[in-house]
Amino acid sequence: MTAVVALDTSALMMPVECDVRLFDELERLLGEYDCVVPQAIHDELAKLSQGASEEAVAASVGADLATDRCRTIDAESEASYADDVLVELADEFDYVVTNDGPLRQRLLDAGASVIHIRGRNKLEISQP
Repeated sequence: MTAVVALDTSALMMPVECDVRLFDELERLLGEYDCVVPQAIHDELAKLSQGASEEAVAASVGADLATDRCRTIDAESEASYADDVLVELADEFDYVVTNDGPLRQRLLDAGASVIHIRGRNKLEISQP
């Protein structure tokens, strides 16, 4: 069965900020997977990509990756903040990928399996 993997903003920015080969690492960990990005994440990346800072460049690359490599979901959620959307919808995904420590803990507390950075540029899975 194909794992459904949701990516957050920090995950999509990892290729630039952390030199992580995101999709290669997901394939190494999971084999076949279906990558999804909630619309709230696209919106957050669009806001962050304004300007010429390193963060803006990483967000712009992340937005392109989200569009080119992932399926966008328009989630039914009461939340508007991207992290809250992921926590609220966590049970709909097999994994959530994040490089955000507080979000990782919230997801684990909500019973979600989380993929996060380990060491310099490898990913690992944490179970609740």
